[in-house]
Amino acid sequence: MGGCAGKARREDDDKLDFKGGNVHIITTKEGWDQKIAEANRDGKTVVANFSASWCGPCRVIAPVYAEMSKTYPQLMFLTIDVDDLMDFSSSWDIRATPTFFFLKNGQQIDKLVGANKPELEKKVLAAAGGSSSK
Repeated sequence: MGGCAGKARREDDDKLDFKGGNVHIITTKEGWDQKIAEANRDGKTVVANFSASWCGPCRVIAPVYAEMSKTYPQLMFLTIDVDDLMDFSSSWDIRATPTFFFLKNGQQIDKLVGANKPELEKKVLAAAGGSSSK
């Protein structure tokens, strides 16, 4: 199963690195449904990062995303590898990676396309209600 632009899929040990953060890696549609239900139950806003292991900008933003997940425990941070969940990702109309969706009660409240760190920080801060735990 190749990635975008005919790139060969890399080995599993080459996955995006979200170590040290509080990022949930979603590998199945069921896993997604479970986390969304959990977030809705807890009244948490979800930040969903649709990315790919072969995508340079995704790799650059991954540690930033992981750091944000620690700074904003009131949000739920999810990552979806578009190659793992191709049908699911296409149902979200992902045209470029990374694409970030912000969801509240299962509804999209915001979206960001691209690894734009200042813009991502701004949107995450807004989603968190303007305050971090630090």
